[in-house]
Amino acid sequence: MTLPTLHDLHRPLGSTGLLVSPLGLGTVKLGRDQGVKYPSGFQIPDDDAARMLLRQARQLGINLIDTAPAYGRSEERLGPLLRGQRQEWVIVSKVGEEFAEGVSHHDFSAAHTRLSVERSLKRLETDFIDLVLVHSDGNDLHILNDCEVYQTLADLKREGKIRGFGLSGKTVEGGVKALEQGDCAMVTYNLNEQAEKAVIDYAAVHGKGILVKKALASGHVCLESGVDPIHASFMLLFAQTGVASAIVGTINPLHLAHNVATAAKVIRQL
Repeated sequence: MTLPTLHDLHRPLGSTGLLVSPLGLGTVKLGRDQGVKYPSGFQIPDDDAARMLLRQARQLGINLIDTAPAYGRSEERLGPLLRGQRQEWVIVSKVGEEFAEGVSHHDFSAAHTRLSVERSLKRLETDFIDLVLVHSDGNDLHILNDCEVYQTLADLKREGKIRGFGLSGKTVEGGVKALEQGDCAMVTYNLNEQAEKAVIDYAAVHGKGILVKKALASGHVCLESGVDPIHASFMLLFAQTGVASAIVGTINPLHLAHNVATAAKVIRQL
């Protein structure tokens, strides 16, 4: 019996022209183990383990990889690990948040945005990034209305350095505004938190892209015994026509295989 994969289930990310797997691989755990909100501790995998995880993800039909400067060494590790495979991956990175010596800080200026993207290009060993999202500090409307980051990302898109841009935000108002002016929003949507559903609905109507973060509530979902939280989470998620992909940040090969098999089964059921 062959395990189900996501190879034939890729879908458009809004109107970006990008086709993405319904599950993406989040890579915070490849680069950072401080100040992360997971229920149990973990060890950052070495290069061999990381390479095997990426190979497994690709074999299971995952083509979307999510990283960020705020994920510690994630970007600089992914560059060498993905060498020779650039055409096989849709790479999402971020701007606006830096993480150094255990502390996050934010900068949404034009100069920092450009510097951040140029640095990500170097680290990832690529001449373009498929999608760059603004890593919000929670003040979504202030970032979009009063800072230079979104306009700078539009400029970088025109220059061909990025193919699309958007906001990884925390509010409905920010998510909708980000979609009005950009290509994609990353929203929190899971069994515990559904406040940003209006952003997903807006995207579905207007042909914009939605990526979901914390799809499994960072491992915190609790249901009655006998109910698979992964299955229940994906039933909720993939019933939303606006959702292109859910980013799941596992470094456990068994969890990865189970996530993919469950997502494939749920999507075919729907």
